[in-house]
Amino acid sequence: MNRTRIQIAKPDIVRHFDALPDRVLKPKEIYAILAEQRNFWRLAQATTAERFIEFLQKHSKLKQYEFLFPQRAETCYVWDQAPLLAILLGLRKDLHFSHYTAMRALALTEQSPKSIYLTDERTTSHASERDSKISQADIDSAFKKPARASSNWVEYDDKKIYLLNGADTGHLGVVTELMTDESGAEVQARVTNLERTLIDITVRPVYAGGVFEVAKAYELAKERASINKLVAMLHKLKFVYPYHQAVGYYLQRAGYKSSQIDLVRRLPIAQDFYLTHEMNDTRYDSDWRLHVPSGF
Repeated sequence: MNRTRIQIAKPDIVRHFDALPDRVLKPKEIYAILAEQRNFWRLAQATTAERFIEFLQKHSKLKQYEFLFPQRAETCYVWDQAPLLAILLGLRKDLHFSHYTAMRALALTEQSPKSIYLTDERTTSHASERDSKISQADIDSAFKKPARASSNWVEYDDKKIYLLNGADTGHLGVVTELMTDESGAEVQARVTNLERTLIDITVRPVYAGGVFEVAKAYELAKERASINKLVAMLHKLKFVYPYHQAVGYYLQRAGYKSSQIDLVRRLPIAQDFYLTHEMNDTRYDSDWRLHVPSGF
């Protein structure tokens, strides 16, 4: 039986993919490889990108992964094998792990979260919104309602994978760190650093296991957190809500040094605020002008 050109070229194609630095590939990256190597591999013009991928899936180590997020399905390909964390980061450019997933990576939780949080920063800036003023009535009204939680998630391997839309911060506090998944596989991953993670989970405790888990994270960060760096980030983020009052409360509750807490006290405390949304039984902390759950 006569072999086709792609069958003849298969050993060279496999060697090429084996030598790639990244095992996770977007469709357009495979298209680019085909365009670049077509002449060298002497492939027929009838070998379209779709046929090329189909051949590799059937006759080599290429596997397709599809995540049907409600907002937009994401597809990528893996050559041979890759850890789930690496696959997820390969879904879009410049994604990073955040919230509960960052807490786990940074040893800020003693739990094993069943959800994975990925954040995709929007490219349009909302700095003007973050800079705007808000009234006490607006704060009261907003925090009497349930917290907004993203519906852009899929189930995969008994986990919920959230793909969150983040505000444009210029990837503030996003670093590349070695992360270990539940199977023990190590991945060089983009993830929020310790100070950015503390801020993010203060803002969205719904993505961090709730306020008790956030409080525990502040305790576990006590010997490692730079409050100078955290306060500098708060200045850059320019939140419309006074989240720094919640940050100060968590620091005080976790027993940070008074000199560290004073760095947050220098920020204006001009309005009453809430530790989280839709609290029924609360007490008022006059020090931080903050409503918190009773007994917390």
